[in-house]
Amino acid sequence: MFLNGTHQLLAYANDVNILGGSVHTVKENAEALLVATKEIGLEVNADKTKYMVMSRNRNGGRGHSVKIDNISIERVEEFKYLGTTITDHNSIQEEMKSRLQLGNACYHSVQNLLSSRLLFKNLKINIYRTIILPVVLYGCETWSLTLREERRLIEC
Repeated sequence: MFLNGTHQLLAYANDVNILGGSVHTVKENAEALLVATKEIGLEVNADKTKYMVMSRNRNGGRGHSVKIDNISIERVEEFKYLGTTITDHNSIQEEMKSRLQLGNACYHSVQNLLSSRLLFKNLKINIYRTIILPVVLYGCETWSLTLREERRLIEC
């Protein structure tokens, strides 16, 4: 994440996500990004550009359109960033569900190894820790969990 004064951006390779708690803030941040990219000779692809307002107000940003340099930017309620789904109301439910499904698929792919009597218990634990657990917990550092969600993960 880059913080430039009041501008907040998530940047990875050629993907940039503009953050803001209101439509006004998102528009200001997008305008600052356009100015900065033009200065170094880059161009923002209008067709791939979307915005999302993350707000506790369930209707935050609804009904507002963002237009910058005669480009209308589409509002989205969620997007994937580096393999993690980010939602406008910071809900982690769908991401947890997806991660658990991927973990189950991973478990089933190595189930023969884990149920084998030929492998020692320590090796099976290492397989679980190095293959299955990272799939389930990918990106979990960014999750805001309730106690209920935390318990759900522990029970799995």
